[in-house]
Amino acid sequence: MHDLVIRNATLLAGLGGEPRVADLAVSGGRIAALGGELGAARETLDAAGLALMPGIIDNHTHYDAQITWDPGVSPSPALGVTTAVIGNCGFTIAPCRPADRERVMRNLTQVEGMSLDALRAGIRWEFETVPQYFDMLERRGMAANIAGFVGHSALRSYVMGDAATERAASDAEIAHMRALVLEGMRAGAVGFATSTSPAHNGEGGVPMPSRLADERELRALAGCLKQAGRGVFMLTKGGQTKISFLEELSAASTRPVVIAALLHNSTNPGAVFDDLERIRAANGRGARLIGAVSCCPLSFDFSMRSPYPIEGLDAWRPALALKGAAFKAKLAERAFRDAIRTELARPAHFRLFNGEWAKLTVVESPRHPETEQHDIASLAAQCGKDPLDCWFDLALADDLATVFVALTLNSDERAVGEMLRHPASMVSLSDAGAHLTFFNDAGFGLHLLGHWVRERGVLTLAEAARQLCALPAAVFGIRGRGRLEPGYAADLLLFDPATVGRGPKRRVFDLPGGAPRLTTSAIGVHGVWVNGVRIADAHGAIEGAPVAGRLLRDFDA
Repeated sequence: MHDLVIRNATLLAGLGGEPRVADLAVSGGRIAALGGELGAARETLDAAGLALMPGIIDNHTHYDAQITWDPGVSPSPALGVTTAVIGNCGFTIAPCRPADRERVMRNLTQVEGMSLDALRAGIRWEFETVPQYFDMLERRGMAANIAGFVGHSALRSYVMGDAATERAASDAEIAHMRALVLEGMRAGAVGFATSTSPAHNGEGGVPMPSRLADERELRALAGCLKQAGRGVFMLTKGGQTKISFLEELSAASTRPVVIAALLHNSTNPGAVFDDLERIRAANGRGARLIGAVSCCPLSFDFSMRSPYPIEGLDAWRPALALKGAAFKAKLAERAFRDAIRTELARPAHFRLFNGEWAKLTVVESPRHPETEQHDIASLAAQCGKDPLDCWFDLALADDLATVFVALTLNSDERAVGEMLRHPASMVSLSDAGAHLTFFNDAGFGLHLLGHWVRERGVLTLAEAARQLCALPAAVFGIRGRGRLEPGYAADLLLFDPATVGRGPKRRVFDLPGGAPRLTTSAIGVHGVWVNGVRIADAHGAIEGAPVAGRLLRDFDA
């Protein structure tokens, strides 16, 4: 007798093939059979009119800290995610010596928009090394399956101390880091992740450690994957990092290279397509590169107390380490403002904020509520000011309490649709677990199924299921998941194609210490199963559901 039979569902196998209406049986946490006469079951569910696909594989998350206090990795499982890859960009919390914990948390507060109070109150520091961290996760359990990277910035800090943010590594330090990468790979890491992005700064504006690595260091550490015989090299790319160099790393390591974050910039619209075409050309020469693209418009809720969208500007550097009155004085300084104006006027390969003033809107203004729901372009025109002066003056008048929302990247839907269809791209970049005060894209998969399939017709349901399931499983070597096939894990998402989507963002105060975060709810989801255990239904996450996820440690070569 089967544990579960789902009848009359429109099955999306995850490989891109045509859907078909059939039954599916689950036994022992795996898919037992599809179609035909499946026999009796302890539980039967009639899914007529609903679609059933493999659970979403979210290949770009930052749950490394949150999972230590929240095995439920909220809100991802209720949004259809059954497998999450953590440690992207190299921003892991292991390895970490006890003396370095405060620095690691302060860096995460800056680079990933996390609450320092929540990190201090929440992280369970029951580990020092990567193997110990993985062992702790396995002991505590998890609601979704988890695969974890070895993170470059954590490695550099562990090996080099303060020098990690000051210089390139010596031969001896590189050798030590190589040993730690291989140790992590033996413990079951999915690969090695790093960042060269100028937007990635730690406390006080100091570059995250991986940004100080030279090409020699990157070659040596990526080369560990060849020695390990498996794994993915993941890099969040700065403009100075060339696709040709990443092609070299793919050839030398013999492993796939995932290149993030490829987002469309309306002020430099060809840049992302140039990268995707270079990736396609490299693959034609035998490389294994893939571009991580987002299906979501990138917007940030923020105030000048933590203005993440502009902190990556070179001209902003003089303000990064300032607090209080000194910071306010810098915002008022004419030379500082002029430097920002000058930089925004120059084209950039990648930049979060590009001076698109009509896409920067006032959400809350304690002292000037009449400005709320108006964009900075129109407000500047009304008061006869330059938009940047209008923006900064309003923030200063509110004692920096003004809340803004900036639509920064991926705002051109025609261009984003073209990116989603590009053969060198993979849907990614939810950033789930990070930037929780700024945005929440954990529901990216539901947005793909609702907005880009049903509303825009850019992809078919079958194509979207492939992008969310079989493709990332193949890239990351995730065995036995991402398809509806007998013997595969019963990681399942049941939804209504006519209504599926993600709900509006809302602010909740459920982080450790009552810190706030943005979250969202699923629309049109009728069930999520992880390894055969139902963990969400039409009402959301099922309270008290067993923690059914697994730490994934064994990947295809």
